[in-house]
Amino acid sequence: MPFFIIAGAINAALAVALGAFGAHALEGKLTEKYIAIWETAVQYQMFHAVGLLIIGVLASDAIFGDNPTLKKAGYFILAGIIIFSGSLYVLSLSGIGVLGAITPIGGVAFIIGWIFLIIATLKR
Repeated sequence: MPFFIIAGAINAALAVALGAFGAHALEGKLTEKYIAIWETAVQYQMFHAVGLLIIGVLASDAIFGDNPTLKKAGYFILAGIIIFSGSLYVLSLSGIGVLGAITPIGGVAFIIGWIFLIIATLKR
């Protein structure tokens, strides 16, 4: 499905840009703790951007085709990127600790997305 390929490519590009921003523009402006949090957000965004690319390729393949379970996998992983990485980016820049409570929701979305990918594969 082209949507997940595009979403994956956008997120990969953003991860590279945000990684560079964190390494250069935020250097000396954030504590080591918040730089590490920023780097975690970038890593998870990139890992899951690759996941979206894979889902997009699988969805365009004749084997999987228009598989609703595969689409759910993609949407949950995309939601995970937004919630998990997004909350960590904001936490790094703002220092608002309560955002750390939102991050696990994104982690759960990642896990659900990967489980849906397993289910889609088993059901094909």
